[in-house]
Amino acid sequence: MEISWPVDQVMTPSFVIEERLLRKNLEQLRHIKEVTGCKILLAQKAFSMYAYYPLMAEYLDGTTASGIYEARLGSEEFGKETHVYSPAFRAQEVTELLEVADHFVFNSLTQWETYKNQVLQANKICGLRVNPQISTQDGPSIYDPCAPGSRLGITLDALKTADLTGISGLHFHTLCEQDADALAITLEKIEADFGEYLHQLEWINFGGGHHITRNGYDMDLLCQLITHIQRTYNLQVYLEPGEAVALNAGYLVASVLDITHNGTIKNAILDTSATCHMPDVLEMPYRPHILESYLPNEAPYTYRFGGPTCLAGDIIGDYAFKQPLKIGDRVIFCDMAIYSMVKTNTFNGMPLASIYTCDLENKLTCIKKFSYDTFKERLS
Repeated sequence: MEISWPVDQVMTPSFVIEERLLRKNLEQLRHIKEVTGCKILLAQKAFSMYAYYPLMAEYLDGTTASGIYEARLGSEEFGKETHVYSPAFRAQEVTELLEVADHFVFNSLTQWETYKNQVLQANKICGLRVNPQISTQDGPSIYDPCAPGSRLGITLDALKTADLTGISGLHFHTLCEQDADALAITLEKIEADFGEYLHQLEWINFGGGHHITRNGYDMDLLCQLITHIQRTYNLQVYLEPGEAVALNAGYLVASVLDITHNGTIKNAILDTSATCHMPDVLEMPYRPHILESYLPNEAPYTYRFGGPTCLAGDIIGDYAFKQPLKIGDRVIFCDMAIYSMVKTNTFNGMPLASIYTCDLENKLTCIKKFSYDTFKERLS
């Protein structure tokens, strides 16, 4: 992967999102829509860079939100369909959501009974999230919506007692960075358990976690699965990927502030923090790739990258380079458009990373620079 924009013009730390790479993903998603007739929504929890919403609206059918703020952002900046789901809505939140959301998905029958009159009177489209109770992933349980005892979605046993009057669709979300073979397993369970309900409905949402734009993803199988469900049950299928929309479309640029030694470890301290600017590094955990870097000891000079906060565990990972690093050098973290930007925080008084766009002519534009006021306004 090569960088064609002037790295030295970017203040650090900063996110840089390339329009060219974003469009590449969007073209793949549009292909799926054209082949199958499904609808695809942007899951804002993964990528909420609304400067690109007009572009994404050329390809996608709307947005999905986890609460009032995301729903407002989608409605105001993206337009088109606005879907909202939450494990539990607050009463005031529902009142506010009625002004901006089109589709409401409820996580439990209790929530549905509580708010159904209100949302139906407002002529909103309503659905229920179901839990097929089948796990298809080997990763951390924190990212498994179908882990035993999960609070996410209604089980078949509970649904059997429900009055579905007013419900026009079902939603499930079981995947995390997975291929279409995992979706096939889930759909087999969905059909076996919930098939009798699908014939009575108008739409079904396959949720997110589909790594559609990753190299090697089985798009043909995905299209076959979508087409099968739509034809068998006469349903409109929705997908709501977040990662796939902006996968590998952005970078986080950092600078080396200092290099220290502790025994055999060379610590390179960056102006970029794992805990503040890329918290998934610690939550997943994972080691993000850096351009022109290697695994530890695969090149002559190995460093442990860490942030400038006081947290001892603010460690990004160990990286090797062919040439020694110097104070002031820039390092570029890959695949930083998704989740990192929406999860940033100001722990320790750390400034948030600035945000740049990079257009098709490789022109950089700083569209957001944060200040002390951003930090102070969150406090009291």
